[in-house]
Amino acid sequence: MLSILIPTYNYAILALVKNVHQQCLEAQIPFEIICLDDQSNNDYQIENQVISTLPNCIYNVNQTNVGRTRTRQRLAEQAKYDWLLFLDADVIPVTSAFIQHYIDAIQPNTVIFGGYQYEKESTDASKILRYRYGKEREEKYASERNKNPYTYVFSGNMLVPKSIFLNFNYQANEKNYGMDIYFGYQLYQQHISVLHLDNPILHLGLETNEVYFQKALQGVESRKKYLLHEKGVDQMNPLVQAYSKLKKLGLTKLVAVGFKMVAPFLKRNILSTNPKLVYFDIYRLGYLCSLE
Repeated sequence: MLSILIPTYNYAILALVKNVHQQCLEAQIPFEIICLDDQSNNDYQIENQVISTLPNCIYNVNQTNVGRTRTRQRLAEQAKYDWLLFLDADVIPVTSAFIQHYIDAIQPNTVIFGGYQYEKESTDASKILRYRYGKEREEKYASERNKNPYTYVFSGNMLVPKSIFLNFNYQANEKNYGMDIYFGYQLYQQHISVLHLDNPILHLGLETNEVYFQKALQGVESRKKYLLHEKGVDQMNPLVQAYSKLKKLGLTKLVAVGFKMVAPFLKRNILSTNPKLVYFDIYRLGYLCSLE
């Protein structure tokens, strides 16, 4: 029935595993929970090893650090059931009916996303950039996400048929950030149905401003490397859509020059205690133009 797959790195996931484990027992379904650790430090490995003592639960550790994309691929290959529920390590289900809601929503050949939720307020200024981006750009009701279903593909809360994931997940042995958009594009190109639910997880483990900023730039680089040349990708990603418009007007080189002049100012605001997401958008677009 259901394989719950959790890639983890330097995060304590026992509380998450116990939560979904209990929900699976209450739902009375065949299930397994597989956690694959991407070489966390010893303290986290020792704490997380308790997971293997729970019925139907497995905790393994990669021999080397391979990155989240490759870890998710290994989890899918190990799974024995036809439906895969991927959860990020740093989340917790919002409701006690989280698993049941997914089971009730299962449709053949359909990828289902439950959505993200964030705390009502952020009290940590060092993580305000990730919090604001999540709160304003990711925390959306299903009714809004279903209007542009391929735009809101987040692998941290995703129920997917095993065959679809193995066929269309990025499989090269590279460490890349921001590959959810690649998977979303594959679903878009193959006309695979996507359904969004109001079945969120609470995102707890926010990165610091500097760490998230650097990851965002890695995500821009991934778009440049894997997606800019693909047909129709501008229809499902706002950043690529803006870039495509500039490209058609022959303005990308001009924007790249201007970006070098204003980048320090934009970065200061982005990493401040009061970042403006519009500056974050402009920075990423200018950085994408500068990669040519």
